[in-house]
Amino acid sequence: MALSDFDLVFFGGSGDLAMRKLLPAMYARDVCDDLPATARIICVGRDDFSQEEFLRFVEKNSKPNIKETPAEATWARFLQRIVYVALNATDVKSYAPLVEVLRPDESLTRVYYLATPPHLFATICDNLAATGLATPNSRVVLEKPLGRDLASAKQINLDVGKVFAESQIYRIDHYLGKETVQNLLALRFGNILFEPLWRREYISDVQITIAEKIGVGNRLGYYDTSGALRDMLQNHLLQLLCIVAMETPSSISPDAVRDAKLQVLRSLKRFTPTTLSQNIVRGQYRSGYVDGQPVPGYRDEPDAPKQSKTETFVAMKAEIDTWRWAGVPFYLRTGKRMADRLAEIVVRFKPIPHSIFNQPTSSFQPNSLVIRLQPDEGLSMNLMAKTPGDAMRLKQAELELDFREQFKSPRMEAYERLLVDVLRGQLTLFMRGDELEAAWEWVEPILEHWEQDDSSPVPYTSGTWGPAASSALIGRDGLQWREEVLPED
Repeated sequence: MALSDFDLVFFGGSGDLAMRKLLPAMYARDVCDDLPATARIICVGRDDFSQEEFLRFVEKNSKPNIKETPAEATWARFLQRIVYVALNATDVKSYAPLVEVLRPDESLTRVYYLATPPHLFATICDNLAATGLATPNSRVVLEKPLGRDLASAKQINLDVGKVFAESQIYRIDHYLGKETVQNLLALRFGNILFEPLWRREYISDVQITIAEKIGVGNRLGYYDTSGALRDMLQNHLLQLLCIVAMETPSSISPDAVRDAKLQVLRSLKRFTPTTLSQNIVRGQYRSGYVDGQPVPGYRDEPDAPKQSKTETFVAMKAEIDTWRWAGVPFYLRTGKRMADRLAEIVVRFKPIPHSIFNQPTSSFQPNSLVIRLQPDEGLSMNLMAKTPGDAMRLKQAELELDFREQFKSPRMEAYERLLVDVLRGQLTLFMRGDELEAAWEWVEPILEHWEQDDSSPVPYTSGTWGPAASSALIGRDGLQWREEVLPED
């Protein structure tokens, strides 16, 4: 369905995110003829580019990030949509060129995407209001990080909320734009098969992993003041946990879904100093090999503090205090410089209570549902099945659903989906303000404990699955991470 006419304004429009993700996402929608002929993309930045200079900058820095080499005609059409405006986001007087560029037509959609450091959110919103650009029909998108702790998250909500109503604010988490996450909603609430089993009586544990091969790269300045807990767990992993664990919403409407997610966040068992030490592992990568190539340790990265205590790995055991989930452990794990790049959710069911076959119950692998978010999106279900031959011997088999093979139609990348939802005014896949605060409220005791703790993160070798303490964490419950389970003979 084609979009209505719009002006999409990217603050930070010459930055890395705009070049790598935002402009390529909009180009992909343009190629699919989703964009109205008169729709425009206004890139705002501090660099003193002329229009021609900026288009050459886009040619050099954004075009290579498009998966398929653009056809000359479609690329030329896309460039015609782009307008560059140079301004100082902190100086209200410099917004005059943006006022001149934006169309005054109230019937078109106007979106401000703040791909800037969060300390600029309040200033930009205030200046949009002061120049008459923050209209009742406009929308604002907030890119992470949305605060460093509960107090700063509340301040962001307060500052932006002075200018924009909650219904106009889109707090983006690109993991929620992935097709597989939305298919998890379809799997749970569009089929009768799993819902009767989606509870403590049948589920043993849930594992959620986001692993990266890369190190900090050129993000060290940000990352060393953030760490894996703030960068990945507080947002991406907790949002995935909410989708897995939430009760059935009354509908797919934004507030119904977000109410259900909020209830999960409020039901997470709070850590005490004792349970925190027992149930959370933090690590920091050391030198090693990734894909056969030597890589430096975190403290050996350019400009890294030699005694840095910033964690690049977190594993934890979380619990949800509800009737549905009481006693079911949720294992969350994320890290850099790990053995593979993947994002997946593993729902493991309990073992059968009794074997009628000539095999002990212990030889049966529990059924599991694996939802892969990256690199190859899909679902797989592990079942026990009879092996060929005259003997009744059972072995684990896998039912596989590859989304790319099953559905031949073109697929949207995460930022494509989320930008389209913003332009359509669809809030379901975006965090509400109270969700953001509830997530920080749960995470904050961990941060405070680490700040008071003199110990350093546990070192782990690059190219592995993290510290051995992570395996010990899950091993104390008699369980293993999925990659540690040995295949059957």
